[in-house]
Amino acid sequence: MTTDTVTDVFEEHRPVLLGVAYRMLGRVADAEDVVQDAWLRWSGGDRSEVREPRGYLVRVTTRLAIDRLHRIKARGETYVGPWLPEPYVTDFGGTAPDTAERAVLADSVSLAVLVVLESLSPLERAVFVLREAFGFPYADIAAVLDRGEPAVRQLAGRARKHVAERRPRYRVDPAQRRDLTERFLAAAAGGDLAGLMELLAPDVRLVGDSGGKSRAPLRVLESADHVGRFFVGVAGKGVPDLTVRILELNAGPAVLVLSGGKPDSVVQLDVADGRVQTVYVIRNPDKLRSLPTAP
Repeated sequence: MTTDTVTDVFEEHRPVLLGVAYRMLGRVADAEDVVQDAWLRWSGGDRSEVREPRGYLVRVTTRLAIDRLHRIKARGETYVGPWLPEPYVTDFGGTAPDTAERAVLADSVSLAVLVVLESLSPLERAVFVLREAFGFPYADIAAVLDRGEPAVRQLAGRARKHVAERRPRYRVDPAQRRDLTERFLAAAAGGDLAGLMELLAPDVRLVGDSGGKSRAPLRVLESADHVGRFFVGVAGKGVPDLTVRILELNAGPAVLVLSGGKPDSVVQLDVADGRVQTVYVIRNPDKLRSLPTAP
């Protein structure tokens, strides 16, 4: 391959590689680092025996992501308060040619599912991502992980069961979710407790992620009354030089709050039966750096 061809082939598969790495790690910066390491191995290695670049690059990226997950767990990192994945601007590009595949990719990148994936072992997570999100055959996953196919099927079964037991069991029309997000934003911004209570399920939960670096609940808030009053309190305090916009993050509408033109927080809703079931609030500044600042 010429230098240009080597680059073109890698760039063709970059969206898939970044998608695999992000689902494995839940962190945009870590995923980008892994993909960069994969590029260095691709561009500087011996490619004479590579017959299928996509499979080769996915294998390299997955193994690098597993190594990084092992290092993170080995360091025994502690996190202040609840942990949520880093918000990810969704753009599947050419990774999903049809509507059904896009739906699968969207589900696998949702905050709710990524939180569940965080509780899997690195190998279980890799198998789940490659099989459930990207549809890789078991034989190919076995080659990626250097494991026998029966072992991979066993890992897949455990991971699938674990996720099924903990993931939300509902599907929501995107238009309804967008409408609820807009109504929630209007009520929250106006400090309208009655309006919020109409939208919140009685057992709604608020999960806030600040990493101890900004103000957010350090424990999960539960009940419509507690969650509604929290947002009324936030509205009362105000945000300096406030700008608010709705954009697609993790395959769903989210509220991006800007203060002085810089990302201050992200709010995203999980909804079912016309009510808000979970409110995710991300305020850790380290997790907001990759978000757009302009409309």
